[in-house]
Amino acid sequence: MIKEIVLNRIFRRIFIGILSGALAATTLIAALHYGAWGLVLGVCVGIAYSAGLRPAHRAYVDNLMAGGSLGVPLWGLVSVIAIPLFSGQMPEWSAEQMRQHFPALVGWVVYGASLGIINQALHDGAEHLFGPEPLPPVASVSVSKRIVILGGGFAGMRTAECLEEKLRTDSSVSLTLINETNALLFTPMLAEVAGSSLEPSHISTPLRSTLRRTEFIRGVVENVDLERRLVILRHDPAVDGASAGRQVPYDHLVFALGSISNYLGMANLEKFAFNFKSLLDAIRLRNHVIEMFERADLESDPARRSSLLTFVVAGGGFAGVELAGALNDFAHGILADYPGLHPQDLNIVLVHSRDRVLPELSESLGRYAQEKMQLRGVSFRLNTRIVDAQPGVVLLSEGEIPTETLVWTAGTAPSLLLKSLPLEKDKRGALLVDDALAVPGRTGLWAIGDCAAVNDATTGHPCPPTAQFAIREAEVLASNILAHIEGRPVRGFHFDSLGALCVVGHQTACAELRVPFAPAKFLRFSGLFAWLLWRGIYLAKLPGLERKIRVLVDWTIELFFPRDIVQTIDLR
Repeated sequence: MIKEIVLNRIFRRIFIGILSGALAATTLIAALHYGAWGLVLGVCVGIAYSAGLRPAHRAYVDNLMAGGSLGVPLWGLVSVIAIPLFSGQMPEWSAEQMRQHFPALVGWVVYGASLGIINQALHDGAEHLFGPEPLPPVASVSVSKRIVILGGGFAGMRTAECLEEKLRTDSSVSLTLINETNALLFTPMLAEVAGSSLEPSHISTPLRSTLRRTEFIRGVVENVDLERRLVILRHDPAVDGASAGRQVPYDHLVFALGSISNYLGMANLEKFAFNFKSLLDAIRLRNHVIEMFERADLESDPARRSSLLTFVVAGGGFAGVELAGALNDFAHGILADYPGLHPQDLNIVLVHSRDRVLPELSESLGRYAQEKMQLRGVSFRLNTRIVDAQPGVVLLSEGEIPTETLVWTAGTAPSLLLKSLPLEKDKRGALLVDDALAVPGRTGLWAIGDCAAVNDATTGHPCPPTAQFAIREAEVLASNILAHIEGRPVRGFHFDSLGALCVVGHQTACAELRVPFAPAKFLRFSGLFAWLLWRGIYLAKLPGLERKIRVLVDWTIELFFPRDIVQTIDLR
């Protein structure tokens, strides 16, 4: 019965996609003279559009905007890149060439807008004639087990998604996810928000929209009563609203709380440095950079102007290098809006305690990244530690840097909540777990991601706190929780890293990918191809078709227009 309902829904969406794509494709055929290929392309895009978006009643404006936005990246991929390549020509990006492509841009935007409107009209018509899309029947079953997940990052959300998939026909197990914000932040693209390449909301996926079966609670966890098996939320009605002071019972509790910045006990750093963990951090940093340019434009003292335009990033790992590269591109890109400022006034400094950046990658790639960034204006202070910070100056183990901007990416620590819990932890403060990701000696307690000390069940090596490991840990954890509930044996966690990617600046990246059939070997490459690979892989991993389209539009606009310097918050 359920299988038939799902198939009916899929066929309904595909049929609507074929019709809407074929009707909208008349625009491509008439305006762009694509002929039969235009019809085929239009139908394929229509099917993908109809199947990928959940239909909503009379959402014509939303579909008009979403479809029109979809036309922009389709124009870039098809008209600007694919057609010249298939014709034996290299795509050209000159102003004259782009002017020739402008009619195609109009045609694709009109096609996308038409597709959105027609698709919505057909969905509304089908609903009027045949009723709404059939949904699987929900039986009235009493809840026997309660699974609560703390944290809505990669680990927490993936755990909930896997449990939803496995429990789609079982209503006896309830799922609850508690998180301080109502969205998953796609952190690999956070530096692009700080560099004004992407709009902030475009890399955040609403948890309520993604998790349909899971009860979502926005709140801050104050404590966990391990004896009474209760999660206690912070009592702060002004901040947390109706969830404040609430107690959430659990049978199985998953700690997926992620990490926070670790300032190594230096109070002044915590006071004066910019954090770089959240979406708000990236927005604040971007607006601060613009503010420094505005103040420098009014400054007559060269030393003071140089201090305002010096931006220091602490930490030479992935986060620090990507942020330094993004800030360097952003700062040089907006100099044209400030004719009174000169490139020699600008200084992006990356401070790192080791002898090379990107220790997670091979030495050759680390050296390549440093050389490329230096050629573009980033300066490095290696084998150097930040020992203190004061207003207007950063103190180093060797010397000092006059600056109004210090961004801290040099250290992380597990969530502070774990400190108050009487559970065994490692020296970082992360919860110790066994091979099955369970907290030893505590039935029903599990931990994954940055707040857990996970060792590979096969090799015994510690697992790095990266997104790709957190996602695989979540998949194993979901299986183990259900195995525990059903009395089946659990399995140990094992995963071989797929590799690593890091953007170091404009159209340049480093890539180190594992060879599929030779786990001990890696492919290492860099430059434009690695940058395209970075964008392609992370765009594919970005949750939700709508977000993918929005990010593609942002990237396309960035090719032709300067970066925005509008401040989105009042820094005063």
